[in-house]
Amino acid sequence: MIRIQQLKLKVGHTQRELEQKIRRELRLKPEEAFSYEIRKRSVDARKKPELIFSYVIDCKVAQEERVYKHTDHKKVILAQEESYRFPKAGKVFMEHRPVIIGTGPAGLFCGLLLAKGGYEPILLERGADVDTRMKDVDAFWRTGMLKPQSNVQFGEGGAGTFSDGKLNTLVKDKDGRNREVLRLFVQAGASPSILYESKPHIGTDVLVKVVKNIRMEIERLGGSVRFGAEVTGYHAENERLTGLVINDSEFLVCDTAVFAIGHSARNTFEMLYKSGIRMESKEFAAGFRVEHRQKDINLSQYGRENPAPLQAASYKVTAQSANGRGVYSFCMCPGGYVVNASSEPGRLAVNGMSYSGRNGVNANSAVIVSVRKSDFASDHPLAGIAFQRTLEEAAYEAGGGRIPVQRLGDLRRAFAGRRGQEEAEIPPQDRRAEQTLAPCMKGEWQFADLSGILPMEMTEAFLDGMEQFSRMIKGFNDDGVLVSAVESRTSSPVRILRDETFQSNIKGIYPCGEGAGYAGGITSAAMDGMRIAEAVAAKYAPRKDIRKA
Repeated sequence: MIRIQQLKLKVGHTQRELEQKIRRELRLKPEEAFSYEIRKRSVDARKKPELIFSYVIDCKVAQEERVYKHTDHKKVILAQEESYRFPKAGKVFMEHRPVIIGTGPAGLFCGLLLAKGGYEPILLERGADVDTRMKDVDAFWRTGMLKPQSNVQFGEGGAGTFSDGKLNTLVKDKDGRNREVLRLFVQAGASPSILYESKPHIGTDVLVKVVKNIRMEIERLGGSVRFGAEVTGYHAENERLTGLVINDSEFLVCDTAVFAIGHSARNTFEMLYKSGIRMESKEFAAGFRVEHRQKDINLSQYGRENPAPLQAASYKVTAQSANGRGVYSFCMCPGGYVVNASSEPGRLAVNGMSYSGRNGVNANSAVIVSVRKSDFASDHPLAGIAFQRTLEEAAYEAGGGRIPVQRLGDLRRAFAGRRGQEEAEIPPQDRRAEQTLAPCMKGEWQFADLSGILPMEMTEAFLDGMEQFSRMIKGFNDDGVLVSAVESRTSSPVRILRDETFQSNIKGIYPCGEGAGYAGGITSAAMDGMRIAEAVAAKYAPRKDIRKA
């Protein structure tokens, strides 16, 4: 296979123009046939407003060696086809069906691979199926009535279902899991463009359909999925798993359980800790979510307010604050919404969400500050959870149960007043609401003072970071920028320890995914789920083989 790198064409080019450029790069004669696949496509905006697509193209031609010999070897290389391979099955017969706790990306992809291998997994989900969950979440956003087991954090698809559906990851991928995740998403209904876009995303409206299709495929292959089934305990003998307790009432015999719990499964962390599972606290980040006009972000990134045929522009910024804290953007949602992502009564957390079209008026992103273990009240393994809860309780109180929102200029003044530098002057909550940027939110909101929600050092770092980012993106620190609280669920504050076989100190329990502390996003969580499925399969023979024996 011949790979062409850095093949560049203006945004808006035709398929014919692309094929002509490929033919020229390979120096093919008019009668020579070829086939091609777009491997990667990114946007080059260095000469904005002129925008360029930069491609990596894989081509197949007759007499490959001859064609390659006459090309520019700075741009054209010979490449091998890469394909993901599931391991050969192990020799140990699995006495009971494997159980997977959680149906976020880690659980779903672990379940899908095991189902494809004939292991007939059982998936347990404390929340509701995605259709019911959509109704519950919409009702919460409209009324404020929270269902603790069916919300933005819990239910089929996990927390990522109500997000932008970003699929890019920084995880090194020599085994091809990343591309296999994307391929399986496409197979389940996602756009084929995610296979080659440099920043692939699905969007929450498409993701809910994809998640459902993956679940139905697991069931078609012999697996089963149970909703409203929370694992509330487990039994073990001689430090080996023997069964799970479901909803404090049902006992399910099993010797292999994948705990693909999400980062918000706080009561499950507590249960596992009290029952002797080894874990440790983990540093993470927390902060606020900020909103800008999407057309302003487009202008900064692309040199034009309307970037069509491209979608709304995104950004990624990072800085080191004067007090030594890292500050960076996280989960940026072009043309999206800030959403109430709470999962516990009396506590409030926000997240960002975009639909596949990314056509909302505002851009939003979390701007988060590094949280250190020294910020925690103790060295207890669950101290990070307690820290998160403190922030979320403060946010709930500030907004009276609604998302608390403040304009950046007012936050600066309020924080200065809190530090005694000058008197805080916070305008009435409706004084400038129609004169400046209006919030794009899912869930009730109100203007409030955010200056006391984070520890002072973290708020100071946030404000410093916003100033630094304005040197990268014009207007990023304008007084009218909207700030909402609190972005506390960026990653798990806990890591459940696992050994070289991916098992905890209780053999048969496999900690997995973002909640267990081994991933940070949809794709990396799915990849970790695949990794655990591989570990199980490498040890055990498939269920279908057991029935034949």
